[in-house]
Amino acid sequence: MKGLVQRVSEASVVVEGEQIASIDAGLLLLLGVERGDGERQARELCRKILTYRVFPDDQGRMNRSLIDIGGSLLIVPQFTLAADTSSGTRPGFSTAAKPDVANELYGVFLDEARSAIMDGHVSEGRFGADMKVQLINDGPVTFLLEVRG
Repeated sequence: MKGLVQRVSEASVVVEGEQIASIDAGLLLLLGVERGDGERQARELCRKILTYRVFPDDQGRMNRSLIDIGGSLLIVPQFTLAADTSSGTRPGFSTAAKPDVANELYGVFLDEARSAIMDGHVSEGRFGADMKVQLINDGPVTFLLEVRG
């Protein structure tokens, strides 16, 4: 399972012209589910993302996590993160989880995040939808985190 994490000042998701999610300061997560991923990977990646220290402390060092700052999390399912890009000039998707499995694990990830972050600070994109994602990347700060099966 892969998560592309971006520290943001704000982020939002629009589907069919309607804004369905938005956050202020926090993390935008693009989540890719691969074949062989399961609930263990979803929970482990969630824990890692929520505790990953990408926010500045009083000295300006990246030493605080999303949990530490009480920030928001916007989780967007991102099928293309699971692409095989190892050869040629066109991505292959044989390494991506089947849609029903990916949607289920996306739900597990959401539930895990919501149980760890209270007060409605978790927003979500829409699985399988054509989404327009807007963000202001703060830094810019972007990391690719992975948990293997």
